[in-house]
Amino acid sequence: MRAAKSKKTILSWCMYDWANSAFATTIMAAVLPVFYSSVAAVGLTKTQATSYWGYTNTIGMLIIAVSAPILGAIADHSGTRKRFLGAFASVGIVFTGLMVLISTGDWLMASILFIMARLGFAGANIFYDSLLPHVAGRDKIDQVSTMGYALGYLGGGLLLLINLAMISRPSFFHIPDSRWGARLSFLSVAIWWGVFSIPIFKNVKEPKAVPFTGESKNRLRACFQRLRKTFHEVRRYKETFKFLIAFWIYNDGIGTIIIMAVIFGTEIGIAHGHLIGAILAVQFIGVPFSILFGKLAKLVGAKLSILAGLVVYTGISIGGYFIYDPLHFWILAILVGLVQGGTQALSRSLYGRLIPGDRSAEFFGFYDVSSKFSGIIGPMLFGIVGQITGSSRLGIIAMVIFFIGGGVVLTFVNEEKGVIMAGNQEL
Repeated sequence: MRAAKSKKTILSWCMYDWANSAFATTIMAAVLPVFYSSVAAVGLTKTQATSYWGYTNTIGMLIIAVSAPILGAIADHSGTRKRFLGAFASVGIVFTGLMVLISTGDWLMASILFIMARLGFAGANIFYDSLLPHVAGRDKIDQVSTMGYALGYLGGGLLLLINLAMISRPSFFHIPDSRWGARLSFLSVAIWWGVFSIPIFKNVKEPKAVPFTGESKNRLRACFQRLRKTFHEVRRYKETFKFLIAFWIYNDGIGTIIIMAVIFGTEIGIAHGHLIGAILAVQFIGVPFSILFGKLAKLVGAKLSILAGLVVYTGISIGGYFIYDPLHFWILAILVGLVQGGTQALSRSLYGRLIPGDRSAEFFGFYDVSSKFSGIIGPMLFGIVGQITGSSRLGIIAMVIFFIGGGVVLTFVNEEKGVIMAGNQEL
């Protein structure tokens, strides 16, 4: 009976990946970037549209990066991870639904709605990720994390397939034209996200709050006490701190490729159908390979598996400079599908082993700061290079620095020592 309940809890947790990955695929990666460039940004040059899209991502991530540790500390103190998850998911869902209003020339409205929606998406992920150590033991954490990513790829891919049909065959859905197909696809993401978020709130229990000695009963004061304590203690969790630095560096490259690939393809003249089709391929390739990365981690460990993924990403970044036709874009998209989900999932689970479980939301707040600051620098660099050179090709090859640099730092992380320092030997 206990095992059955555990499986139900794990599946319910993983289903949130299924739910919110529709935002990552249709909104962040595939449909909105093309719609932004070709419809919302009418009147701007292609390079301007690419740069403004990069700056839009930078602003949204800067907001969440500043607030993430504070929110995590409050949630840990008050035992309200699920409440914060619900609040941020609601913000993301509402503003995603409002994107149906975006029309020709509305690039500013599109930017504002996207910033708010991505704020909700990223904020909710802090508290979603923080639940991982509480729903999976140490022997299952890699596999549960990769299973979540696999379901995310499958769910996001299925809705993207429907959205692609809405855009390419609007008459079949009784939709006036392709532009309305794109706009209604934004609304479909909001509905999908909301409906499939229900299991995590229904079946995953809120972890018990564990106050530390001398902690104030005032929520705000306790929050800053926890932050001071974490900043002080992060030097004691040396392996965790080294991992965060490595993650911050290499995830900069991963995040930038995710959010800039399609709009970059639009800039260099790759047809819309090829762009969406390639992103769709990434989703379905990512399902089995996310699971395979979990199995690989059992054989060689999470750290070596991540390093293998970074080697492939280095090749992808170099290859991106030489994209000139749809076949090139498809080849690189397939390579991304092989490593994207596994690399990110194992990063999440490896970090989950390196932090104290009773402060998971707080520490995952810092993890997400690393993630969001990487979402600031990469797109900003991409935009600046594009505006200076008149082309974004040099921007994509610059990502090599992040993959190699992050990989080098990661080699210095001692996983077993970090697990012991975090007190997770029995996790």
